[in-house]
Amino acid sequence: MSMMGELKFFLGIQIHQSPRGIFINQAKYAQEILVKHSMTSCNGTGTPIATKHLDDDLSGTPVDQTKYHSKVEALMYLTASRPDIMHATCYCARYQAQPTEKHLTAVKRIFRYLKDTIHIGLWYPKDTGFELTAFSNSDHVGCLDSHKSTSGGIQFLGSDKLVSWSSKKQDCTSMSSTEAGYVSLSVCCAQVLWMRTQLTDYGFHFDKIPMYCDSKAAIAISCNPVQHSRTKHIDVRYHFIKEKVKKESFQYLVRRLGMRCLTQAELEALANESA
Repeated sequence: MSMMGELKFFLGIQIHQSPRGIFINQAKYAQEILVKHSMTSCNGTGTPIATKHLDDDLSGTPVDQTKYHSKVEALMYLTASRPDIMHATCYCARYQAQPTEKHLTAVKRIFRYLKDTIHIGLWYPKDTGFELTAFSNSDHVGCLDSHKSTSGGIQFLGSDKLVSWSSKKQDCTSMSSTEAGYVSLSVCCAQVLWMRTQLTDYGFHFDKIPMYCDSKAAIAISCNPVQHSRTKHIDVRYHFIKEKVKKESFQYLVRRLGMRCLTQAELEALANESA
């Protein structure tokens, strides 16, 4: 092995190192896919997804499936450093089997959003905390076609270093928002346990990991080892979280999150709040 100098570029990800920390983004890659898909002259937009949910659009005009796949695939790789487009991209990816003009418009909206936010990335400051923290949330019946909910989760090292994020449609159909939140908690718990195992190899040990959730009912279910009539139908694989809570691997904290598509004004307000 030989020293090749300071790392500045890796698999399409630009890495900017400074005495204060590390900033990573994919501005070069984002510009390349804008050119590839002829979106350089489009009008920008302030949000990656509209507030109205997509559906199968069975009566819509079909579009070229290969081109639709290509656009979604390009955006998927960009989510490696752009958690702000994760939910929108995964949502559009659900309609790759029979895409229509409506779905293509939604994908193009993400490209329009990229045009105005091409230099956004992730900042990892130096000499800050290294505590593992997780946030879990879900919608309820967010998919208009299958009536399934979507789980969302993010994990931080310290209070300001985002290292993992996900947005995925749940495998089961939840009968209530509480059940959807409980399933999302279980998925987030599994991710955190995997991260804790990896970090243990580097000498970091975590117990009572803070996990934020806005559903008090979902938290109550996971803290209760007894199965009740209203929860006994939930798939057994999601109940492993009860064991982890009993062993005090996690510490729940209630925080109002809200999983929905935001307007431009709401996004700007959140950005200013965290700045």
